[in-house]
Amino acid sequence: MMIWIGKGSTALGLMVVVAILCEVMPINTQGTVVGFYQQTCPRAERLVQLRVQKKFSTDKTIVPALLRMHFHDCFVRGCDASLLVDSTAANQAEKEAGPNQTVRGFEFIDEVKKILEAVCAKTVSCADIITLATRDAVALAGGPRYDVPTGRRDGTVSKVDDANKLPDPSDSAIQSSSAFASKGLSVLDLVTLLGAHTVGITHCSFFNDRLYNFLGTGKPDPTMDQALVTKLKTTCPDPASGSSADPPINLDQGTPSVFDNSFFKQIAARRGILQIDQQLFEDASTTNFVRSFAGSSPNPMNFSQQFVQSIVKMGNLGVLTGKQGTIRKNCRVVNN
Repeated sequence: MMIWIGKGSTALGLMVVVAILCEVMPINTQGTVVGFYQQTCPRAERLVQLRVQKKFSTDKTIVPALLRMHFHDCFVRGCDASLLVDSTAANQAEKEAGPNQTVRGFEFIDEVKKILEAVCAKTVSCADIITLATRDAVALAGGPRYDVPTGRRDGTVSKVDDANKLPDPSDSAIQSSSAFASKGLSVLDLVTLLGAHTVGITHCSFFNDRLYNFLGTGKPDPTMDQALVTKLKTTCPDPASGSSADPPINLDQGTPSVFDNSFFKQIAARRGILQIDQQLFEDASTTNFVRSFAGSSPNPMNFSQQFVQSIVKMGNLGVLTGKQGTIRKNCRVVNN
């Protein structure tokens, strides 16, 4: 797997070493493999990339939209694109679940699928489209460029109740660690993947309690920087006022459109927006990872490098391969 993380001889050396390793150790994870479509649809990855580039040129928020879609899909029944399925009269699909009400990007995936079907009909799965598009979006936002294994197939089941079990933004670090562990993801994976909030967007309703009535105290969350509380109150109305305004807020108040380690620096300064984000710094089980990614630890870690490892790992949760599942013609509809 090739990872572009910077300029100069160090980055070049890393690229060469990793590229050489890939020559003798091809990536193969859970039945997926890098370059799966080389024979059946050789232009597939490039076509996805071009469409993501076009979308990004007019809408930078496609980056957090795809990251969130990828996570919400993989965390339920595995990375099988079950999140994309529309409900029918006989079935309420994952899209209807509360946590998925603000997931965006479905129309964009439809566009990409239409392009690929015109070139290679019934070949590229919707699950792989999500994975590839997310990879390309991260790179466009300044994040690492990396190879991802492909060969996922699409699921045939999508149930609303399954998606209601997604982790909650108000969960503690311990609760989140437990949820991630149930999927085979480590505490380091948890901290790393939440680092994608560096380009994330939320709405006031998801954290208003931290501004006005934390845990029923009638006061702000004491772990939030007071200057940030004051700033956010000018945008997010007190729910007690009766206002229904719910504007978007950047999760990274430093460099919100750039995929970097600023998110970790922000929460280390107690400027996290969501409770779970701030808990990563406050909790003893996760704070050292935050400090390492923020560069304030004696043992700093490179966020981009670790992100590649963690998101590739997440992208292979419960994948369907071989003759399992199907290749949907329309990502919203399970084949008859």
